[in-house]
Amino acid sequence: MNDDSKYLPILENANPRVKAIFESTAIHKQFSAGTQLAMEGAVCHYFFVVISGIIRVFKLGDTGREITLYRVNPNQSCILTSFGVLSQTPFPAFAIAETDVELLMVTAADIRDWVDRYDVWRKHLFENMTIRLNEILNTIEKVAFQRLDARLAEYLLSHFPADMRILKITHEQLGRELGSSRVPVSRILEEWENDGAIELARGKIIILNREQLREKLHQ
Repeated sequence: MNDDSKYLPILENANPRVKAIFESTAIHKQFSAGTQLAMEGAVCHYFFVVISGIIRVFKLGDTGREITLYRVNPNQSCILTSFGVLSQTPFPAFAIAETDVELLMVTAADIRDWVDRYDVWRKHLFENMTIRLNEILNTIEKVAFQRLDARLAEYLLSHFPADMRILKITHEQLGRELGSSRVPVSRILEEWENDGAIELARGKIIILNREQLREKLHQ
């Protein structure tokens, strides 16, 4: 018997039978970085848990603009996949392997059966949905009501630990994270470079003055 249940924390104290069923049913799959794991409108045939790597879930607009909804990290599952599996409705976004990923996958039919039979699975899925829904609503609120420059300052400050000065990211990637596009992001960054808050290099942003960024967050 393997110990795959360790990758899903909620199973840690579950009934041994529930753990055994999961471990004998789940299959391992590996995908390379850049692999499209789910397309908007596709049927959700599998529920998955991330063993290693990161998956980015995003919406794509008619103009080609993207907005990141959330990421699925190790020991996590995807709320929109769970919702699609339980409701038997199409996946409402896109999911891509941001890095090489290894997943534990279980068929939709098995998950629906387990949710009907075991409290631990109902608890996991509904708790996960609540957490992720709050994340998505927070993202929507920021895009709808917060200025782009404030969102950009918040993103940079949250992704720069106090002891870190260089962030490897392109202006296009920043636009995708913030629900914008490269041009307005570049314009703001260039203004901040002129102000002495940051320095721009190819594929990099260097923080020179964190306090200036904090001021821009609250302007």
